[in-house]
Amino acid sequence: MKNHATILIVDDEPSIVTAMGIVLSQQYTVRAAVSGQRALEIARSQPKPDLILLDVIMPDMDGYQVLQQLKSQTVTRDIPVIFVTGIDSDEDEEKGLEAGAVDYITKPVNAAILLARTKNHLLVKQAMDFLNDKNTFLQAEVERRLKENSVIQNVSIRALAHLAETRDPETGNHILRTQDYVRLLAEYLKNQPPYDQIITDHYINLLVKSAPLHDIGKVGIPDKILLKPGKLTALEWDIMKTHARLGQQAIENAERDVDQPVEFLTLAKEISHWHHERWDGSGYPDGLQAQHIPLSARLMAVADVFDALISKRVYKKAYSYLRAKKMINEGSGTHFDPQIINAFNAVFEQFVETAKRYSQ
Repeated sequence: MKNHATILIVDDEPSIVTAMGIVLSQQYTVRAAVSGQRALEIARSQPKPDLILLDVIMPDMDGYQVLQQLKSQTVTRDIPVIFVTGIDSDEDEEKGLEAGAVDYITKPVNAAILLARTKNHLLVKQAMDFLNDKNTFLQAEVERRLKENSVIQNVSIRALAHLAETRDPETGNHILRTQDYVRLLAEYLKNQPPYDQIITDHYINLLVKSAPLHDIGKVGIPDKILLKPGKLTALEWDIMKTHARLGQQAIENAERDVDQPVEFLTLAKEISHWHHERWDGSGYPDGLQAQHIPLSARLMAVADVFDALISKRVYKKAYSYLRAKKMINEGSGTHFDPQIINAFNAVFEQFVETAKRYSQ
């Protein structure tokens, strides 16, 4: 019964090609080439050879040169090559194996040896192909599951964030806008000292994933305060401010329910807890000042306030983008980190594009 494998015989002597072809064609599909260049063309075509029997001494391009070309190209580098040559010396055999050949057969070729070596190396190749296919499948499966887990995680985050947002129906696409704002700021600061030591692509991914949870604590604020159309009393304002701690505590409680740390939740806790802190220390809930405020929270502070300024509320009209920009700049060094305000000014037009894209 004929094997499905394809063997390429390369030799500048047609009689040798014919002789080996007669032996091998009883079990395999045989292709032939009488020059190195033609061998390379066949090796790159379909059906691709499963094994190449390659003469060493050939005009124009010898076997070593052919092998070097085969190994240099992705499509042919994994095809096993057996050198077939009339040169019978340990040095030549060693040279051939070092060049990447899997075996070395001397001429005149014994039919039984030719069949045995061919069969053995095809079995090795089949085993390697199986392992490679298995690894490729496993890698694809791991990537699929990671992607699936990421989607589930993102959906869960959005669901939690929208739960908080439904308590405050005027916010519209606030989540999407602030998520993009912090990304724009972080990408700009990634190359600005000293933040280039903190902000990496990985940090930005975690930041963007965490950002939607910044107001998750609002689910704990009574409707009569959260939805009050007028100005809050001092007592009501004190209760409203507790949403920062409530958000952090909610995320910490969620962490206790899993067996291992969830990396992005570290930033989520920072953002939810401290995004209302001010650069000069006059913010809440802890009165942190300057660099003591986590960077993630400082970034969200700018994003959150800008979006609040350009959004309509029952107690205020929506400000223009330029007026919001002016007000944000007026808070540089008091409310906001001055370097983040520099970044805000640099990417302001992109902020506006985001605001328009996700307009209410």
